[in-house]
Amino acid sequence: MKKFDIPLQYKSSIISRLKEMRRNDDPRKKNFSPTRLSFGPVEFLVSRHFGFCYGVENAIEIAYKTLNENPEKRIFLLSEMIHNPAVNKDLIDRGIRFIMDNYGNQYIDWDEITKDDIVIIPAFGTTIEIEKLLKEKGIDKLKYNTTCPFVEKVWNRAEALSKKDFTIVIHGKHKHEETRATFSHSAQNSPSIIVKDIEEADYLSKFMFCEITKEEFLQFFDNKYTVGFDPHKDLQRIGVVNQTTMLATETEEISELLRQAMISKYGEVNLKDHFADTRDTLCYATNDNQSATDSLIEYQADFAIVVGGYNSSNTSHLVELLEERFKTYFISDADKIEKDKIMHFDMAIKSEVETVDYLPNKNKVVIAITSGASCPDSIIDQVLMKLLSFYDTALTPAEVLDKLT
Repeated sequence: MKKFDIPLQYKSSIISRLKEMRRNDDPRKKNFSPTRLSFGPVEFLVSRHFGFCYGVENAIEIAYKTLNENPEKRIFLLSEMIHNPAVNKDLIDRGIRFIMDNYGNQYIDWDEITKDDIVIIPAFGTTIEIEKLLKEKGIDKLKYNTTCPFVEKVWNRAEALSKKDFTIVIHGKHKHEETRATFSHSAQNSPSIIVKDIEEADYLSKFMFCEITKEEFLQFFDNKYTVGFDPHKDLQRIGVVNQTTMLATETEEISELLRQAMISKYGEVNLKDHFADTRDTLCYATNDNQSATDSLIEYQADFAIVVGGYNSSNTSHLVELLEERFKTYFISDADKIEKDKIMHFDMAIKSEVETVDYLPNKNKVVIAITSGASCPDSIIDQVLMKLLSFYDTALTPAEVLDKLT
């Protein structure tokens, strides 16, 4: 896989060495078990896969290269480069300005953007409408396009399905940048609809069996389907694609629910005429991170820490998985940790909360740890070192890592 030029501040001394050891021992990625790092009074179970993925590294390389090569130009990002506050803050500090927020609300009016400016398309991609707007302004939308190739793979799969007259069912969060972009692209060629979860997919299937009316259906999915969407006609042939950062298992569950609905309605012998197999749109990094988290859950730990941006979809799904097994603290960086308390994000109330005395009073504390695909390894290093600082007799990282080699 391609090696990217990542700024030094995002690299690490601990995690990078650990990942290199795991790659050398398991180049085909068959072993998803965590790495056990025992520092004496505290032990970490470090997930097998986490941190920057291909798409994120590609986006960061392009963004920083653009900054270095164009010191005299105004440089804009359509929205956040990736969902990580440290990375986005650094880009802003270096002079990049965001045109919109994550939901498409405008910070800077399009009238202020000229053909002499550089506009970077983030890793999530963007809509056909914005691509056309950039073209009309004379702005090169290809040179500074950091759209993840695995997102583009979803778009290409949706386009291929549309040529066979399939309606596109997108598993995603309808306000998320990536889902908005995927919806815009699929809507060019085919009726499209967004389902957030298995409950919404079940509601969709109920229409197929006349359990709800067309009016109820359209009201339930308001603003989540293409103009002129007719469920009577447009749900006869469907294929499921996904926002690449969703739970892979949930996408598969949604696909299977809809597949079974088509079998019940049209018969298994006619299935290929009504349902397209689209399992190949699942992102490898999302799959690997979630599989490694599933393996992490099989071990014993006192609690888990997940590090990443609070608006990161892929990170939030790792939290959901770990919460089924451990008390889990979702933090953005090491500054959230103190010896007697931790500030962490509660996804239920969408806000940070404080938990005191989170460290168990015992001879050996075991902590499971992972991060989202947009979290720099350097931040994981900082979290590990902050936690180690609370234990006077802890071994050094060098001592522990040397034992693993």
